[in-house]
Amino acid sequence: MTPLRQRMIEDMPVRNLALNTQRAYLEQVSRFSRHFNKSPEQLGPDDIRAYQVYLTNEKKLAPSSIVIAVAALRFVYKVSLKKNWQFEEVIPAPKLPQKLPVVLSPEEVIGFLSCINSIKHRAILTTCYAAGLRISEAVQLKTDDIDSKRMVIRVDQGKGKKDRYVMLSPVLLEILRGWWRVNKPRHWLFPGDIPGQHISAYPVVWACHKARKISGIRKVITPHSLRHGFAVHLLESGTDVRSIQLLLGHRSLATTARYLRIATSKVCSTSSPLDLLPRTVCADPKPSTSQSF
Repeated sequence: MTPLRQRMIEDMPVRNLALNTQRAYLEQVSRFSRHFNKSPEQLGPDDIRAYQVYLTNEKKLAPSSIVIAVAALRFVYKVSLKKNWQFEEVIPAPKLPQKLPVVLSPEEVIGFLSCINSIKHRAILTTCYAAGLRISEAVQLKTDDIDSKRMVIRVDQGKGKKDRYVMLSPVLLEILRGWWRVNKPRHWLFPGDIPGQHISAYPVVWACHKARKISGIRKVITPHSLRHGFAVHLLESGTDVRSIQLLLGHRSLATTARYLRIATSKVCSTSSPLDLLPRTVCADPKPSTSQSF
């Protein structure tokens, strides 16, 4: 292990970066180093620019993938190598396209969840929808996190290392009790195949993909789609954006506010100007008879 790699490994936990973020940063810096067959200490702004051009033009990576590489390079040069650069100029990040998430209707949610054969996977994905949890948060729930007396679920150290509480649906509580009676988990609510560890997200994602095929729903469905559905369906039922922000654990209200653009109760509540015209537009107008002067 090189001294720089060791320094970076020490710097990341000090700044409380998530374990997955640490792994991603190390991998991205390692790829950068292998591309030039040199240590980042020996590489400068021109090399970084050439590498970004390579990722964009030759590797044809999506902007979201390049953003991860940019974040990793900014970290190693700013924190571990302590470069006094204008990082927005030396290591610019690509502008990400603003895409709206695909949202299932309530009827599609019912149809999708009913196509999941495994009681464990169905309980996990139902929890994602009922409480708006990320899949990483749902699989890491502990039995003590389910508070049936206060009817809340404690999310322990969610994204951004933040705790929060979300509502515990009475219907979800019965589903989780049914799951508990079958498996009787002690520590992790959804234990994995390895003793003492919770289930990983991968089998749940695979179960999600399989259930989508069985359901015949054409929309792309991931566990995160259920979290999107949670937010949009709450908006459509009249819940205010600030409450949804707290439930989702968003740092910025602007992140939550994007759901306003896809909530039908908000988008469709305004009449189209076509409906306000004094006369109805003929759908199939008759062609006018041409006349000679």
